[in-house]
Parts: sequence; structure tokens; C-alpha cells
Amino acid sequence: MATTTSSQRTIWPYAIILTFVLFASYIGYMVQQAVRTRVDLVSADYYQQELRYQQRMETVARTAALPAPVQVLHDAATRRLTLQLPADLARQNPQGQIHFFRPSNQQLDFSLPLQLTTAAEQHLSTARLQPGFWRIRIDFTAGGQAYFVERNITLGN
Repeated sequence: MATTTSSQRTIWPYAIILTFVLFASYIGYMVQQAVRTRVDLVSADYYQQELRYQQRMETVARTAALPAPVQVLHDAATRRLTLQLPADLARQNPQGQIHFFRPSNQQLDFSLPLQLTTAAEQHLSTARLQPGFWRIRIDFTAGGQAYFVERNITLGN
């Protein structure tokens, strides 16, 4: 019969206890870091911005559902930009703005009023615009409904 003496103790119970203590310490450290981490909103009025974004998405969807698309045509040879609305919208007396954005230089941004001819077109000269990438946003209302179109053009020299 073999007898065990107190000098032959196993270390496994201590290793298991140490593992649990280290794990609990790690979890405590992670909770402490999570509590200390500052979470800032991108803007203070994020809710209002979300509502405006939702309204913008609705106007984009309404514009896409038009029977004919809003045309934004650039003729590089004559340095002319032509905007053409569908005939259905032209009869509803559309009012709005045309915004020209230059992503590389904010100082070149400008807006013009939407002034359509009887053919539901507006011609704009691009001769004074600097060459490069431009983003054109047309924001208008017709018949009490809001519409929005965004097109990108690149002007050459």
C-alpha cells in the first residue's frame, strides 16, 4: 500500500486558481478601459442631420422615379452645360438652385438660380470655370414636391 506524504503536493489546484484570477483581472481591466473610453458623436445635432438625410434620400428616390431623367449634358467643344428637366416638371413651374462644388477648392463653389426656358432647359457657360472635377447639384421643387439631382463633370483646358 502506497502512502502519500505531504511533501508530494500537486500544483494543479494552484494553477487553476491562478488562471481564474488572471482571467478575472483581465476582464476587470477591459471593463475599466471601456468605461474610461470617451464616445463623442460626430455632431451635436445628429438627429436633425439624420432627418435631413432621410428627406434627401426620399427626394433622390422621387427624382429617380420620374418618367424621364433630368439631363445634365456638357459640351466641351462649345464649353456649355445644358440642364433639361422632363416636360412634366417644366409645366409645374420648377424653382430651385444649381450648386457647383469644386472638391479640391472650396473657394470656387457657387450657386445659381434655376431659370428654365420654355423648352425646360437652362444653358450655362463653363468658360469661366477652372478645369478639373466639378460636382453639380440641382435642388428644386415642382408641384409642391422636392427633387434632387447630382452629377459629376470633368472640365478640360
